[in-house]
Amino acid sequence: MIAPEAFEQIENIKKRTSHLWKFLDAEQKLREIDALEAQMGANGFWDNNERAQRHIGKVNGLKRAVLPVAAFRKRIDDLDAMKELIEAGSPDEQAEFGAELSIQATAMLTELDQLEIGAFLTGQFDRNNAIFSIQAGAGGTESNDWADMMFRMYSRWAERRGYTTELMDVQPGDTAGISKATILIKGENAYGYCKAERGVHRLVRISPFDSNARRHTSFCAVDVVAEVTDEIKMEIPEDDVRIDVYRSSGKGGQGVNTTDSAVRITHLASGIVVVCQNERSQLKNKASAWSILKARLYEKKMDEQRAEMDRFYGEKGEIGWGAQIRSYVLQPYQMVKDLRTGVSTSDTQGVLDGDLDRFINAWLRAGCPRHRNKDIQMEE
Repeated sequence: MIAPEAFEQIENIKKRTSHLWKFLDAEQKLREIDALEAQMGANGFWDNNERAQRHIGKVNGLKRAVLPVAAFRKRIDDLDAMKELIEAGSPDEQAEFGAELSIQATAMLTELDQLEIGAFLTGQFDRNNAIFSIQAGAGGTESNDWADMMFRMYSRWAERRGYTTELMDVQPGDTAGISKATILIKGENAYGYCKAERGVHRLVRISPFDSNARRHTSFCAVDVVAEVTDEIKMEIPEDDVRIDVYRSSGKGGQGVNTTDSAVRITHLASGIVVVCQNERSQLKNKASAWSILKARLYEKKMDEQRAEMDRFYGEKGEIGWGAQIRSYVLQPYQMVKDLRTGVSTSDTQGVLDGDLDRFINAWLRAGCPRHRNKDIQMEE
């Protein structure tokens, strides 16, 4: 016999996959793929290489959106066929293959979770790398230490997802930790996932810097922008910026710290400041700083067009009480709670070690505009 739980899992998988298929408008996308591929076989397709590459990029984007779900649907058919064979088999066969079916259904539920989340990452830059900044706020030394803890937390999260990180700039705190750090997180959909972390993060704990072992509250802000590719034309006249070079500080070794390799670019009109000092070469740091400035100015421009400038780049207010998106409480009890989605866990050590997907995925599910507009209810 098939366990009732396995039957419920299979029905849940079928229902959610059907919702996802409609949500993606997959039938239309498959027809569009066929039409675009037919055009690729036409005479003169490669006469304009730039146009051909854009065409191929569009085809590949559509395939990435729907082909994994199409393949998943075929596997559901295999589950149904296996279920029918088990029901018609002997008691021994039912026991043996019923357990295997349950294992497969459980694994497919986990895979379906990822397919659903991936379907929400449809923004223009969701597939891009992410420029990720951590800024210590209210709390002095405590916040500097909290910023250092967050730097480790996000580095571990990136490692868990198979992303690579590149340190762009780090400014040490006066006594401990860091006051600010900027890293480039590289990987598929890095910005799509990282944008969920933008906001103020609050830590409550017994201070390791307080000889009286009192409880302290610290705040740090996270800002995330997508790395802008060469496809986006963003011209920044050199007259609009001030470029300063100086000796690098902090980590980096003797070769970095004894040369005037650090570069700081200030965009005069907006007040945006970008610092890069991770490379020994001043030219490389300058190129990286220009890339980050370009990304931040483009994001600022998009925010203005969406009439949401205050949300990301305007007056963010104090990095302190009343602005936090997530609380990390280590004393007097242990809990991490996302104040936007209500998702919480008592596994604080796991979270600080990079286990952040539960929060990111919940935010993507709750905040996806297409999800809301189409009124598609994804079953948990």
